[in-house]
Amino acid sequence: MKVGIAGVGFMGWIHWLAYSRLSNAEVVAICTRSEKKRSGDWTDIKGNFGPAGEQVDLSAVKCYESVDEMLADPTIDMVDICLPPNMHASVTKAALAAGKHVLCEKPMALNTDDCVEMVKVAEQAGRQLLIAQVLPFFPEYAFALEAIQSERYGKLIGGSFKRVISDPSQSWIPDFFDPQTVGGPLIDLHVHDAHLIRILFGMPTAVHSQGRVRGETVEYCNTLFSFEDSSLVVSACSGVIGQQGRPFTHGFEIHFERATLHFELAVIGDGVSIMPLTVLNEDGSVETPDLGEVDDITAFEREISEAFESIRSGRPSALLSGELARDAIILCMKQDESVKTSARVEV
Repeated sequence: MKVGIAGVGFMGWIHWLAYSRLSNAEVVAICTRSEKKRSGDWTDIKGNFGPAGEQVDLSAVKCYESVDEMLADPTIDMVDICLPPNMHASVTKAALAAGKHVLCEKPMALNTDDCVEMVKVAEQAGRQLLIAQVLPFFPEYAFALEAIQSERYGKLIGGSFKRVISDPSQSWIPDFFDPQTVGGPLIDLHVHDAHLIRILFGMPTAVHSQGRVRGETVEYCNTLFSFEDSSLVVSACSGVIGQQGRPFTHGFEIHFERATLHFELAVIGDGVSIMPLTVLNEDGSVETPDLGEVDDITAFEREISEAFESIRSGRPSALLSGELARDAIILCMKQDESVKTSARVEV
């Protein structure tokens, strides 16, 4: 698979590292407005996980300044879009129209209408639209997904999901709460769990959310999801808190008939606190599954491999399809409406 990466920021760097591990992938082009990055100097890139940027060898890579130039390159099979969220819809549609398959970083887009249009353009172009929702490829979440599919612990009966960060607008994303550029906590952060809930339980029929609003944007909320199967009990909390000493935490408690899965990770100050994936069995026994050796790039490597398999087979991915990502954005927007109206909202 010959790939062109559009956007060389933090996520573009992480994807670059993931491609370097794959034998069936070749990054043949990059696109960035930065002359410095087109020269291979990526040393100013850093994020909240993974290695800092380095000097990279681009001698065998075509370096474009504009997206249109890269999309005209006939050697590219797939465009990997790692641009700011407000550019996702327009660049995705242009890439699809140019005959390229697309892997687009999350969030898919900043509103439902753009997501619907992106799926439509992919269908018209006869190309795959895949959204890089990486969460199902992290080992704890992948274990939970396999347990559900295999029914090893019986029927899935519910779960609670958490994803909370300190205020990024005070540090590295000054426009985080702008609904026209980044989208805020629901669109940029909770979308991970909205997507996961959609995969694990199907599409909810309604949401009831309570939360705090900053300007036009929901800052923090708790949501109860309703389904056709009224026995499912599913909730999520997500958003931003004002205490910078805990920049990130996420986790879940997933309930089956015969077991509960529990996982939580928190970055606190300069350290990391982890409740490893734990299985609480109905007989009172407790297990901590061996999830194998992984690092910060492994999930992205697996995500890209899934995208390649979807393109190779011609079948939409059960984890990365545009339709699933569209549904996740719909859920985020419905939760936004529920918080602002203080009412239960049908999906």
